[in-house]
Amino acid sequence: MTALDHPETIRHFQSICDALQELTSLGHSRSELRIYADGYLHAVRRTGQLDRNELRRLEQIIDRWIMDPSSFIGPGEDISSLFNKKEIGW
Repeated sequence: MTALDHPETIRHFQSICDALQELTSLGHSRSELRIYADGYLHAVRRTGQLDRNELRRLEQIIDRWIMDPSSFIGPGEDISSLFNKKEIGW
């Protein structure tokens, strides 16, 4: 399974992605995005809204999404301007 199937899991994914895009546009680093996502996922874990498998899947997809430079579009659609190239290993 490579996609999210549960509607509540999809809503959480969309919320995290929207927030991370906003933080990126404000100049936050990838490590700061990771901290935000970890906090969000911790809150979801504590509320018990998702079962263990769905939460694990959401965590995996968010990890991959943050690490994928194509997830973020910079000014003028130039992803190279988003993060310090040294930080992301380019």
